[in-house]
Amino acid sequence: MAELLIRKVTTKRDRKAFVDLPFRLYQDDPHWVPPLKGEALGLITPEKNGWYSHAKAQLFLAERGGTVVGRISAHIDTLALTMPTDQGFGPGVGQWGLMEAEDEDVFAVLLAAAEDWLRGEGMSKALGPISQSIWEEPGVLVQGFDHPPTIMMGHAKPAYHDWIEHAGYGVVRTLYTYDLDIRKEFPPLVKRIIKSGENNPRIRVREVNKKKFDEEAAIILSILNDAWSDNWGFVPLTPPEIKDVGVKLKPIVFNDLIRIAELDGRPVAFMITLPDLNEAIKPLNGNLLPFGWAKLLLWLRKPKVRTMRVPLMGVVKELQASRMASQLAFMMIEYIRRASVAEYGATRSEIGWILEDNQGMRSIAETIHCDINKVYKIYERAL
Repeated sequence: MAELLIRKVTTKRDRKAFVDLPFRLYQDDPHWVPPLKGEALGLITPEKNGWYSHAKAQLFLAERGGTVVGRISAHIDTLALTMPTDQGFGPGVGQWGLMEAEDEDVFAVLLAAAEDWLRGEGMSKALGPISQSIWEEPGVLVQGFDHPPTIMMGHAKPAYHDWIEHAGYGVVRTLYTYDLDIRKEFPPLVKRIIKSGENNPRIRVREVNKKKFDEEAAIILSILNDAWSDNWGFVPLTPPEIKDVGVKLKPIVFNDLIRIAELDGRPVAFMITLPDLNEAIKPLNGNLLPFGWAKLLLWLRKPKVRTMRVPLMGVVKELQASRMASQLAFMMIEYIRRASVAEYGATRSEIGWILEDNQGMRSIAETIHCDINKVYKIYERAL
């Protein structure tokens, strides 16, 4: 067998090889969703990704006989280094992610290279996989390989989590996504809670106005940064990242799928729902040319999808321990559920990810009869 070579990614050609590898490794996996290659390249190109304004990364490729057989990213988020240690990050915590490998031997050598780079940068602990920001695709899939991921969620080979554990890593957090059949009405108790909220003159749940995109985004970000600030893994989004997110997500933002809840005229909660773009891009096999762009533009005019995804919800901290927090959540979920079915033809929704110890959100999901459909794990190890 040819010698295994590990080398740093240094050129545009290397980055292209980095992006291309999963297309070969998953070519026979019907549940893998090929990303748009231009989008994938942008995520690992510092000039095109606002995350690099407060982070740095080193990408590695593994080659055998001139063929790329593996890849990994080692990265350090300077904002994460300033976070409290009990929230997962903090001083000395580096990360790795974007891992793909033909076999466990390749993975082990790649992981060693990533760890060596982190040690050289003064890190004392490695956390992974996180690809690359916590707001992108955290964790490795350990359950739910039998159906495709939704937008902004990851897929993986079933062996990967075993390889990570064989390398001496322990689970630090488990993340869940929940599946909901949105054609079904909610239980009577939830209906009564929603009706009570509708009769409360202090509460208003409104659609966002896409024509005021920047203003609405600022409101949501303010709630998010307050609501999530004590959560494990929280790192505040920066202006360059917010700009990038706005450019990427604006085409799939629809007024009736994003709600802001107001109490006495003050925004206190939000829920973001996105049509599952993966359903539209999966047949494109990563390419917008020659006709993929036209198909995608046509889809974006008025998506008809099977699945909606709820990537983010938040309620300001002062209300999180109150009954009103769940009431506002149920109201937003119900209004978006109705619109999803009536206007977009959706039949299911995926809610999450949700941390295993987020009992409030898990209770809400279980009350409306959601089922866990995918499980992801994040690991850590001292360097």
